Formats: sequence, C-alpha cells, structure tokens
Amino acid sequence: MHKLRIAQISPLIESVPPKLYGGTERVVAYLTDELVNQGHDVTLFASGDSVTRARLLPITPEALRLKKITDPLAFHVLQLKEVVDRANDFDILHFHTDYLHFPLSELAGLKTITTLHGRLDIEELQQLFNKFSQMPVVSISNAQRKPMPQANWVGTVYHGFPKDLYRQGAGRGNYVAFIGRISPEKRVDIAIEIARQAGVKIKIAAKVDKADEEYFQKYIKHLFNLPHVEYIGEIGENEKNDFLGNAMALLFPIDWPEPFGLVMTEALGCGTPVIAFNRGSVPEIIEDGKTGFIVERAGQAVEALKRIDLLDRDTCRATFETRFSAAGMAKKYTNLYSKILETDQSSMLEPVPVNF
Repeated sequence: MHKLRIAQISPLIESVPPKLYGGTERVVAYLTDELVNQGHDVTLFASGDSVTRARLLPITPEALRLKKITDPLAFHVLQLKEVVDRANDFDILHFHTDYLHFPLSELAGLKTITTLHGRLDIEELQQLFNKFSQMPVVSISNAQRKPMPQANWVGTVYHGFPKDLYRQGAGRGNYVAFIGRISPEKRVDIAIEIARQAGVKIKIAAKVDKADEEYFQKYIKHLFNLPHVEYIGEIGENEKNDFLGNAMALLFPIDWPEPFGLVMTEALGCGTPVIAFNRGSVPEIIEDGKTGFIVERAGQAVEALKRIDLLDRDTCRATFETRFSAAGMAKKYTNLYSKILETDQSSMLEPVPVNF
C-alpha cells in the first residue's frame, strides 16, 4: 500500500494517550503511532500535552479535563477550523469527534471517515443520521450499528493495542477485578454482589465523573466499606498490567449496549478471562467457554466464577494478539481509507451550493 497523508482528529477532553481514564483517546494514540510505524505520514490534531510519533498540531496547551472550561465545544469548533484550513494537505481526514464535523465536511466535499465511539441508541441521533446518510462512518462493533441501520457504514474495526503493552499474568492474586467508570450502566454494585456470593475479594479501579457523583454518593460509596471490597481509585496505564494480570477474572456486568468495551481486551492481553453480561458488543469480543463466560444475570456469574480455572490464560493472551492488536487495527483502517479514496467521493458527497 502506498504512503498516505492522514489526519487523525481526536477529542480534546483528554490527551492522546490519556494520563488516566479515556478510551477514545487511547485508541487514537495506538492507531496514530501504528500508522506511522507502517510508513504513513500522519498528523494528529489533539491537545498539546499529547505524546505521539506523528506530527502533533496542538489545539489547546493541555487536555480540557485538566482545566476549568465553561464551554469545551468552542475549542472543538476551533479544532475543526484548523483541520479544514489544512484539508488539502491530507489524503483523508479521520475524525474521532462524533458528528460535529458533518455539516462542514459535507459542505466542502471533504474526504473523511469517522469512527463512532459512543452509543447510538439515542432518539435524537435518528434524524441526524437520516440527514447525513452519506457520511462514511465506522463502527467499533457490529452491535453498535443496530440502532442506526441507515448510516453509511463502510466497515467495523475492533480496537487494538500494541502487543508489548501488556504481558500475561498468572492470575494468582485471589481476587476478581473491576475497572472503568462508576456509573449506573457499568453496575459496579452487581460486580460487588457477585464477588460476595462467590466468596472472593474484589478490587475496583475506577473513576467517578462529576456527572455520576450523586449516583456514587447515594448508591455505591457505602458498598466500598464491605470487607471483601478494595477500592483502588483511578489507575493509569502502568498499573493496569499487574491489576488485571493478577486477577482471577475480570467482572463486566454491564447494563447497557456497550459499543466495544476496551477493558475486556485489556484483560485478555493480560491473560485474564472475562465474565460478562450478554449486552452490546460482549458476544463479539468474548468467546464463551474459551476466553470467558457470557452470562445473563448475577447468579450465573457466580457459578461461572467456580469454573474459571477451566479457562486457559494462554488462549486469552493468544486471542488478544490475533484479534485485538494495534497493527491489525491500523491495517483495517488503511484498507478503509483506500476504499474511501478509490470511490469517487465527489459523487458521494457533492459540495452543497451556498447562496449569500
């Protein structure tokens, strides 16, 4: 494949990669660096505290999460202006900022591809994707697409990580792990109850967003005082390997249509099997009876924990390397870039006449 000039446009809330929690920005980091490794000319539009092998074009000095910002949308509009001003420098613009750019990209007939990282079962999005039905978009799981069949899906690409990011652990810590956000849809309360019924310790590495603070205080905080619960708080990349690698299993009792679930692949990278509720992308990521157990309710998860030693940690690690590597992710994206560029996108997205 010939060398491509690629723009990666990341959200500005977190740096690339994020210092702590932040799924989208981590994926952007791994994809961007791997595209450079594979010989492409890549520019990253992100916050100035990002660390990348690509050419960095900073929009803000640091991630917006680290500052007191009243209107983060203003900076994302500024970012869009910077991208459009330089659009002719690139073969393709890869957006990770949802649909914000759709009107301008359509108006200007830009060559774009957009990875949708969030949930799509939101009523307000239906009209939007009806209106912008020609914009080329990528899903991060097939399950993510279900609420939005009218979108112009050009492919599904699973998230990937560098193979040397994690090493396989032995799982001898005598605990189960929970990692992510403390929020209603992640159901850390169910994870705590599963561990209690199974008679095992649970270690929780999670952050509490401002939007979930009331939920945490009312429903979750008191559970952290239970004798089998250890709350570690938010952890960074360097701490994840030991945290997940020493766990018997990762508990993933989600109560929402998870678009992907990065932590499941992180666990597999550490050789750790996953016990997950059958929601969203879970059946696409976890192979039931091979890399984990897929269950419908807490009681089944308790029973699954009793059989966790039947699963082979070598198989979990091998599955990560085969299905969820950064190199594989980047190759799939470059194939999609070529698909977009080989299509006469001027006929797909005719610039809209503007009358002043």
